[in-house]
Amino acid sequence: MTIAIYPGSFDPITNGHLDILNKSLKIFDKVIIAVAENIYKKGFLSNDKRLQLIKECVENIPNVEVCSYTGLTTDFVKAKKANVIIRGIRTNKDFEYEKELALINFTLNSDIQTVFLLSSPEFSHISSTAVREIALYKGDLSKLVPKNVEKFIYD
Repeated sequence: MTIAIYPGSFDPITNGHLDILNKSLKIFDKVIIAVAENIYKKGFLSNDKRLQLIKECVENIPNVEVCSYTGLTTDFVKAKKANVIIRGIRTNKDFEYEKELALINFTLNSDIQTVFLLSSPEFSHISSTAVREIALYKGDLSKLVPKNVEKFIYD
């Protein structure tokens, strides 16, 4: 069984994240969405709320696990007996950042490979940063995030 880790802050999870997840499930037997908990950074949503919202989004998708972690991603990957990290790519800028991160992770553990998946064109403009800004001004999030996320943000 090939297990892949899909790490990120998912603050909040977007339709773009779910697009990459669905692509990942066509390649890997199991995908673990790993919500990074950065103790030095205050998020838009609490870690517990991010976990809850993601679990609601994937509750009917088989072979997906959701959990949080702190520390190095490579340590988490090893602990989960996985050897693949999934990263979504929207733009050239994303690729440059993700390539650098993949090389660092490879330096830390050369048994772990990073797989880059391109977002579908209809999701390539969506970022959690944009969602947070739109939410701040009560803009329409219906095409950017799952319904449960939009409902939570605006209720």
